[in-house]
Amino acid sequence: MLILGIESSCDDTSAAVLDDHRILANVLNCQDALHAPYGGVVPELASRRHLQSIVPVVQKALEEAGVSLADLDLIAVTRGPGLIGSLLVGFSYARALAHVAGIPLVGVDHMAGHILSVFLGEVRPSFPYVALIVSGGTSSLFLARDMHDFTLLGRTRDDAAGEAFDKVAKLLGLGYPGGPHVAKAAAEGDGRRFRFPRAWLEEGSLDFSFSGVKTAVLTQLNQQRQGGGEIALADVCASFQEAVVEVLVEKTLLAARRQQVTTIVLGGGVSANRRLREVFAARCQQEGMAFIAPPPQYCTDNGAMIALAGLHRFTRHGADAGDIDVYSRSPLG
Repeated sequence: MLILGIESSCDDTSAAVLDDHRILANVLNCQDALHAPYGGVVPELASRRHLQSIVPVVQKALEEAGVSLADLDLIAVTRGPGLIGSLLVGFSYARALAHVAGIPLVGVDHMAGHILSVFLGEVRPSFPYVALIVSGGTSSLFLARDMHDFTLLGRTRDDAAGEAFDKVAKLLGLGYPGGPHVAKAAAEGDGRRFRFPRAWLEEGSLDFSFSGVKTAVLTQLNQQRQGGGEIALADVCASFQEAVVEVLVEKTLLAARRQQVTTIVLGGGVSANRRLREVFAARCQQEGMAFIAPPPQYCTDNGAMIALAGLHRFTRHGADAGDIDVYSRSPLG
């Protein structure tokens, strides 16, 4: 089955073509440079760029896959969660394509795409597994029982992990998006120099909170500036990163133990962070658990994960009705 997947939930326009689970093309138009001067995504600018990008991105994906619109068996598109203006661009275009070409259409939850993105790699998990989805918009834990059954176990109460990285990068003048900049600086620093707080919340909680560690970084920077010394940039980044990584890893391990599963999976843009992967691999080995993360190119928002999730949704439920619409908040939690 040939599936076209279209993703436009935030600031990346992406389209992919899958032949069942085999990726024939995965094209991405990134908007980082557009939003960098503002230190974050500007919704109106994002939707305008999607309007400019959606047609050439889809055309390029079809060309790279060596297929035409008439060859497709299914179109899958992100319905939400995300920015409504951005979602509407990809969703409206996908629905128009499906209608004109007489191709079945399925709307896909963006979170389901991330939960299943690990199946785009060569090493694939067995069910059930615990999935940690970390990005600029979410930090959530799910129990995945199969390709369709996902239960929310924990979520962020304030800043998501990726959002915290972006905000700390802005405090340090490192640019946007913050994650790669902070990680690069952290690689040269001492993560033990500053003991930033870990928000464990109430005992046994699987929820996350990263606003406190961001505030602690600001306090430390102010102290260094008032002291008249040079900002210990690398050490601040490394110590901040350790604080975030420790909480993400340990809460995920707690969730796995509580659910009595032995496989942990990562997804979302922050899952490309090398330190996060290193600590997960080490701790899972200590705990006798399997750790699997998708290839970095499938961690960020991409059409391939939407196509894959769409394939499984279509197999189970068939095509969606013509009156479906986009949504800003995921029903998955």
